[in-house]
Amino acid sequence: MSLQIAGKTVLVTGANRGLGRALVDESLARGAARVYAASRQTMLAADERVSLLTMDITNPGQIEEAAARVEALDILINNAGVSVPNDLSDRASFENHLAVNLFGTLSVTDAFLPLLFRSRGSVVNVVSLSAVAAVPIMPAYSVSKAAALSVTQCLRALMANRGVSFHAVLPGPIDTEMVRDLDLPKSPPDAVARGIFDGLERREEEIFPDPMSEMLAEAWRSGVTKEFERQNALMNQIKPQVA
Repeated sequence: MSLQIAGKTVLVTGANRGLGRALVDESLARGAARVYAASRQTMLAADERVSLLTMDITNPGQIEEAAARVEALDILINNAGVSVPNDLSDRASFENHLAVNLFGTLSVTDAFLPLLFRSRGSVVNVVSLSAVAAVPIMPAYSVSKAAALSVTQCLRALMANRGVSFHAVLPGPIDTEMVRDLDLPKSPPDAVARGIFDGLERREEEIFPDPMSEMLAEAWRSGVTKEFERQNALMNQIKPQVA
């Protein structure tokens, strides 16, 4: 059974530009009843269905305040992220990638899970192809996105009986400020946003939303990694033995 966006309430982090803004626009185009656009920076909302939230995903107080303002939620899209070229020698930069791309995503998810339990909703984590094949010029980004993919898989298994679905988006390079200086093919944000919602509506656990990533989709879904995830998820059903 497909998931319909029409009539739903959606929250997008990192919504002020690039893919985040495209995800807000695509939510509206598909008939979302309410879209919460969360970002660290001020942005304009031309549609009355959009509610703006100031939220730095590394700031627990701002996350708590944002969660208190949201009365209901069907779809959480964890899109906010950071990418800065480094060689892993800069520990502060490495920790910042983990703080945003891993722990920030997890903190936002934790804050909004009570609403998602109520609606039996969905969490969509925008990860990256670099999670499964590291990009050497952005190793801290690759490591943090690999961790975010693992968190998505873990939560998918842990919440299997709670009614909330977890989806990992694995895009290739997107034409945004984050990778604009890299000399490689990039997909436009609006096209990637459409691909993300297409995959979500089909309830795909891993979403490959652009031409580059789509080439890997079938191999991933039928491959040993996905099968191993399914087998490991069964461990969550095993009750520990009491001595």
